[in-house]
Amino acid sequence: MTVRGKSAYDRWQEAFKIRQEWLDHGLSTQPADRRTAEHSLTLIYARMSRPKPRFEWVDSPDQAIPLVAGLPTLDQLYARIRDPRPRGKPPLASDLAMVASQLRGALSAGVSHLDPELSAARKGKHNEPSPELPPLKALDAGVPLGVVLHQGIRTALHRSLAHGFRMPIHNTLAAGGPVPVCWYGQQDAAWVAYYDALHRLGLAHYGPDELDHLGHWAALARSCGWWWPGEDVCIVVDRPELVRTEPVPGTWHDEVRLRRDGVRYRDGWYPLLT
Repeated sequence: MTVRGKSAYDRWQEAFKIRQEWLDHGLSTQPADRRTAEHSLTLIYARMSRPKPRFEWVDSPDQAIPLVAGLPTLDQLYARIRDPRPRGKPPLASDLAMVASQLRGALSAGVSHLDPELSAARKGKHNEPSPELPPLKALDAGVPLGVVLHQGIRTALHRSLAHGFRMPIHNTLAAGGPVPVCWYGQQDAAWVAYYDALHRLGLAHYGPDELDHLGHWAALARSCGWWWPGEDVCIVVDRPELVRTEPVPGTWHDEVRLRRDGVRYRDGWYPLLT
């Protein structure tokens, strides 16, 4: 229960503040920091041996849809993976997904405990999943600190920013047809925050290259909204101008979701959420 002179309870209190910091980024309505976003995207492109793209900024995901026609959908990427003899060069989105996955794998390898991101934590003689409890009660019950941090940062932020924010908007866009694969900028904060928190808490050690790469994704989560990567053009969405959330009932980690009228973008677009 003690890590480098600090108790698990102390570590959780530090983690709570880090989680809030990243949730604030995920819900930010500040105008995009375009210079920072373009710099980080250029460096991510370089990791895939791609030249700097031309950046086209739009004010909402809805405004982006006509511009991303022709980029691959998730089903098309999966079909390529399943094809024993895929034709042509892999689309950039496929290479990007691989690069991001490799980064998360390398970061998990630097975690000082068994990372629940890679393997669901089990306990007890019947190998049942660790219970999800309020953080302090979980620690009192003997749930490992690493599990509490995964539940309280990675899972909690994913529920707030993926299930509670980007998925309802994505579903609205998908009503008009399949949406090409994109990444979510500020709403990608869940996994970024998790590995950032472990590093800041002294529970993970990453090499210089992993830290540099993680820093690019962290910069995007702090600086912009959704983005669609193309070979020549990268479409990037500004952050919304208004976000209203409400607590998710029955959760232990201050999880939130968009209200029905909870988001409006800078071009006036606001999806009606169900």
